[in-house]
Amino acid sequence: MKKIIVPCLAVLSLFLVACSPEVGSDAWCKAMKEKPKGDWTANEASDFAKHCVFK
Repeated sequence: MKKIIVPCLAVLSLFLVACSPEVGSDAWCKAMKEKPKGDWTANEASDFAKHCVFK
């Protein structure tokens, strides 16, 4: 049973990641504005400043 579940979860996670907006796009900037600032990573904060604040 585990041999079936693990690959299915891996494929599902790939589909979820593929649906994320591209970093720097308007959709990504909007999503980051809605995300709590405490949950941002250092890379996300840097990318937000670079692509959304200092356009």
